[in-house]
Amino acid sequence: MGKPFLFIRLTGCNLRCNYCDTKYAYQEGDFYTTEELLGKILEYPVKNVEITGGEPLLQEDTIELAQQIINRDYRLLIETNGTVNLAKLPREIVKVVDVKTPGSGEEDTFLLENLKLLHTNDNLKFVISDRKDFDWSVNFCRQHNLFGKIEILFASVKDRLEYATLCDWILTEGLDVRFQPQLHKMIWPEKARGV
Repeated sequence: MGKPFLFIRLTGCNLRCNYCDTKYAYQEGDFYTTEELLGKILEYPVKNVEITGGEPLLQEDTIELAQQIINRDYRLLIETNGTVNLAKLPREIVKVVDVKTPGSGEEDTFLLENLKLLHTNDNLKFVISDRKDFDWSVNFCRQHNLFGKIEILFASVKDRLEYATLCDWILTEGLDVRFQPQLHKMIWPEKARGV
């Protein structure tokens, strides 16, 4: 967090989280070939790229795009909602995998076999809307023995849970997690679709 990144947001999602702030990614967007996207990336002097969505792993060319980005010595992250098997992703990719909490309305969609495909440099992310989501997330991490084995991110749903409240819960519980605010919304609040 805080490092310059290029974001590639792919269209299409198989979930409908009730707090989704990128509903435009369900269907909107422009068509680009892999070569055109690579050309866009090369226009910027930034070596960090994140592919996100929607759900980027629904696009059939995402793996090819990812490999092409890695081949050009970029650090690549893919953020996924955890509903698609991660086995085909190249090892060099940092996976940011969401586990949907009850507050999303999609809590039963996560593929548990994806936990076995995560490495120590990957991230497991929980978007939390209230205390029930927080307790559910902590229990999920304990049940699957995740604390101390992988980077765990706790983010709050904008307009539902104050940053300070979530941070207080994390501190009170003594959790080994990373708090993740949406920095782009703090820095550029007037730009709803990024900068």
